[in-house]
Amino acid sequence: MIPPAFEYHAPRSVGEALQLLSSLGTDAKLLAGGHSLLPMMKLRFAQPAHLIDLNRIDALRGISEQGGQVVIGAMTVETDLLNSELLKARVPLLPEAVQYIADPQVRNRGTIGGDIAHGDPGNDHPALSLALEATFTLQGPSGERQVAADDFYLGTYYTALADDEILTRITVPAFAPKTGYAYEKLKRKTGDWATAGAAVVMRLDAQGAVSHIRIALTNVAPTAIRAQDAEAALMGRPVSDATVEAAALAAAAVCDPAEDLRGDREYKTAMAAAMVRRAIRRAAERCA
Repeated sequence: MIPPAFEYHAPRSVGEALQLLSSLGTDAKLLAGGHSLLPMMKLRFAQPAHLIDLNRIDALRGISEQGGQVVIGAMTVETDLLNSELLKARVPLLPEAVQYIADPQVRNRGTIGGDIAHGDPGNDHPALSLALEATFTLQGPSGERQVAADDFYLGTYYTALADDEILTRITVPAFAPKTGYAYEKLKRKTGDWATAGAAVVMRLDAQGAVSHIRIALTNVAPTAIRAQDAEAALMGRPVSDATVEAAALAAAAVCDPAEDLRGDREYKTAMAAAMVRRAIRRAAERCA
């Protein structure tokens, strides 16, 4: 289908984009990579009268390190995350996980900010952001505010981003030495959304017990979620068959997946547990 008519705007600064958002109100939508919004427009699920294209705002791109924090511009495309030597050295989970997002054509245009702001439970960056303890900078008419990933996702396509705000950057703590990490994603074919996915970031103390653990799940609830009971099953304990199984079962208990062509609730929940088992074991191997 062809989307209905709309007026196109291409601001060259965040200030100009915010001014357009304020003046056009709810009739306007922000355009990043377009891989989420444009299909919805073609299906007439979204019918904005105005599109504000952020692609000409250079200030929204780039990857840098500032005081032990890695800062990523919201309009940075997936391919740049994949190829970033800084990310490979400081937050290696991100470039590794990007390999499993869509395909090269999509990664060349799709942006990390668009993936995060869309609020789709099937997108990969929401769970990754939760596991990485990311903070999002949102800019609106009254200035900037910081929102932790833990507080950002409120429901399906529903986030803490206000209608008159723009997600400008993502800030992630650089990994401490001997941090283990993994993103395990089950999908039907290359480029598909996850049937179920699990992101894990962890560290072990000198005795081999878990001293830090974050577990987040993709596409098994109305939004990306942290499996906090699964984290508690591992915290302060060694990684063993028993603790891994306890964590997997605890993760399964918080799943609330929607049934679709990828499987029914029981199958998706079982696959979430399987991805958690794999991700914990892989992350633990990397803690050495």
